[in-house]
Amino acid sequence: EAHFIRPVRWIVALADDKVIPVEFAHVKSGRVSRGHRFLCKEPVTIEKPEDYKETMRKAFVIVDQDERRDMIKKGLLETAEKLGGHVWHNADLLEEINYLVEYPTPLYGRIDDEFLKLPVPAVVTPMRDHQRYYPVRKEDGSLMPYFLTVRNGGTKALENVQHGNEKVLRARLDDAKFFFENDRKKTLEGHRDDLTRINYQEGLGDMRDKADRLQKLTAFIGKDWHFTDEEMKDADRAAFLSKSDLATGMVTEFTELQGEMGKEYALLDGEKPEVAQAIFEQYMPRFSGDILPKESIGRALSLADKLDNLSATFLRGLIPTGSQDPFALRRQTIGAVNILTDGKIHWDIRRGIAKALELLPGEQEVKDKVLSQVEDFFRQRIRAILLDNGIAYDIIDAVLAGPVDDIYAIFLKAQAMTESHLKEEADLRQAVTRLANITKGKTGGKVDPALFEEDAEKNLEAALAKAMAAVEPLYREYRYADALPYLKELTAPINDYLDNVMVMVKDEAVKNNRISQLLKTLSFFDAWGDFSKLV
Repeated sequence: EAHFIRPVRWIVALADDKVIPVEFAHVKSGRVSRGHRFLCKEPVTIEKPEDYKETMRKAFVIVDQDERRDMIKKGLLETAEKLGGHVWHNADLLEEINYLVEYPTPLYGRIDDEFLKLPVPAVVTPMRDHQRYYPVRKEDGSLMPYFLTVRNGGTKALENVQHGNEKVLRARLDDAKFFFENDRKKTLEGHRDDLTRINYQEGLGDMRDKADRLQKLTAFIGKDWHFTDEEMKDADRAAFLSKSDLATGMVTEFTELQGEMGKEYALLDGEKPEVAQAIFEQYMPRFSGDILPKESIGRALSLADKLDNLSATFLRGLIPTGSQDPFALRRQTIGAVNILTDGKIHWDIRRGIAKALELLPGEQEVKDKVLSQVEDFFRQRIRAILLDNGIAYDIIDAVLAGPVDDIYAIFLKAQAMTESHLKEEADLRQAVTRLANITKGKTGGKVDPALFEEDAEKNLEAALAKAMAAVEPLYREYRYADALPYLKELTAPINDYLDNVMVMVKDEAVKNNRISQLLKTLSFFDAWGDFSKLV
């Protein structure tokens, strides 16, 4: 009835030199532990807690995970150096190995030369992701005919362990060679027709249908981003071939290679390097901390793929919950945000979502609802990213009060509010809050100066015109912090207006004109954010 990740065989519980009596899973505590199961046959007695690490070390167990990690790294580096190469490091692999071994001993094995003729990803992925081996590279980055691994134990009979690992890897690479040679009987484009046997999502067609949508969506993005004719042609070709490698034997067997084998096969087919790179970049970022697409075509295709996934999944009602996100939509949304901010791309993301929904089947009324849901999903992810970046919550509320459109601009606004210390401008913020309160729930129209009756109305209009002439060019260049001095000059005219002008007068024309003037003034600030959200 007791649940634990592994069978509980013994419990050591000590305070000073006394055993703490405790029982779990019918096992009573004591001072007897066990060492490495092959290198230490006898039970190990722990006299006092401060002896624990050293006692276990003598029993061939390195207790401290940081020490184990350092031992592994040092051993790998030394082994690679003896081979005349460099370790192809992978942080996740290091962590995994660190918690698989008690007493790490690095070793190397050989890779048959025939396998080095395969594309590098076809060799590295079976080696690293399936066997937990490290590739060894030359100075120029090319693979050497060696791999590194870590044994849980000492150096006894290390040669036997080496041969065993070589045998296992040879079988894996034989599979990879078979799939590669079989795949190459057709071009990447030739594999595209086979996408019809791979379903995308229920009711939304197959993967070839998705590739067709990506062509249209990538073209739409490319037009918005002012791609050249050559870039439009390359983007169309990359989107056309984007999913073809999913039908290959290599990717079917080693799913981690999606995109990577697409790039390799495209290059072998003589496709342009720009097209091949975009096919590879479409899945980026694949995990937290992964690299982002660096080329415009790759960014556009990656964004199109993510927007199609988001729109399609939300359209089916499969919105992520607090505990479930089976389609990794949070990661993809964060990836989309990072692509736009990393590339410093100013673009209305809602246009992309609306276009993605347009290309999918469904009722327009449902799509309109989904558009709002996906926009809000982006808002949540942007909020989380800005919080992680150290931006205050009220500044985030201020910049996210309006629609989520130009995501990069939202980040620039938050940064400008922080760096310009806008929250310290109490008088300006109070004036804007007064504007927001008096115009709440009201709508306006065009301001008619002929209806001005008070000097405060004329003064505010003149001050606003002067500020707009200075600030609007700065807004167009996203230099929000530089606009602050001009915004501050409006504080006195706004307060003078609100102190001395009666807005809700009987004359409807004058009343509406005054409301419109205040809304016009408020919208000038709203272009930066909702100042009333600041605390």
